[in-house]
Amino acid sequence: MAKIKFLQAEWRNLLMLNYEVDAEVLKPYLPAYTELDLWQGKALVSMVGFMFLNTRVLGIKWPFHVNFEEVNLRFYVRYFDGLQWKRGAVFISEIVPLAAIPIVANNLYNEHYKAMPMRHSVIPTADGRTEYTYEWKYKGNWNKLGAMIGNTFVPIEAGSAEEFILEHYWGYNAINGSTTLEYAVEHVPWQVARVTNPVFEADVAALYGQAFVSFLQQPYSAFFAKGSDVVVRVAQKIRKGREESIVL
Repeated sequence: MAKIKFLQAEWRNLLMLNYEVDAEVLKPYLPAYTELDLWQGKALVSMVGFMFLNTRVLGIKWPFHVNFEEVNLRFYVRYFDGLQWKRGAVFISEIVPLAAIPIVANNLYNEHYKAMPMRHSVIPTADGRTEYTYEWKYKGNWNKLGAMIGNTFVPIEAGSAEEFILEHYWGYNAINGSTTLEYAVEHVPWQVARVTNPVFEADVAALYGQAFVSFLQQPYSAFFAKGSDVVVRVAQKIRKGREESIVL
């Protein structure tokens, strides 16, 4: 039986700048029973900016928490449940403009949300592209994630780098050294567009830790997805490699 829909929303205009990092940097964040999911032998992290739209938690639209920006830093793992490998994402940092979201998500899902002032812009250009920018304010300074995006969208190719980055349908959060939280993320396959002129300007040391400073410089790749409706199911705990349902 499918678990209860914890969150329903639209994730739109997903900009992802992907960086190769030393796998050792990610090991402190690795949830129990998971292992790094590598792309052609490389450990990647992604800086992701996107829009949350039409958001509902347990079917309810909470006032002033329906449409908002998010920027996160994530990496990729896999977990073998005894029958199959599940490919998922682990979030190192998640930034939103609303204080209530960190309270709920951090307590229920052991996420790593922080609330900061945020803004975004979508600017068509004369050459037929669109400039997307996501910004967040930390200690009085605006940080930026942006790029120029082509206006032609195509399906993701099977076996492509885009598929590896975008098609992770599980989330994993470490609760402690012996317990991991697992939740399912459901959406249709996304369409993607060409990305040029990627920009990432941020206080990396303060926001994400000194260990990431040397790696979050030149992106290994950059992708943009149109997005779709998404569903996040109620989570379950994994203990000693076995899954246990939990009740919120």
